[in-house]
Amino acid sequence: MTWNLADAKNRLSEVVNLALSEGPQTITRRKDAVVVISAETYAELTGRRQSFKAFLMGGPSLEGLGLERDKSPMRDVEL
Repeated sequence: MTWNLADAKNRLSEVVNLALSEGPQTITRRKDAVVVISAETYAELTGRRQSFKAFLMGGPSLEGLGLERDKSPMRDVEL
């Protein structure tokens, strides 16, 4: 639901109750707008994500994978 600022001020308890029970509530002031959401929704949106390094380190193990360099001579190329 969308509220203008004056109504939201006068009925703040209702705005909060609706944000908790029905979902985000938008409050507008002229051309600006803000959204009131529950703490649970906020936590879902801003949840802590693992770092890129942790993501890579948590991948499959490379143990047993042959990563040795082939030391045979390169082929001859005429330039």
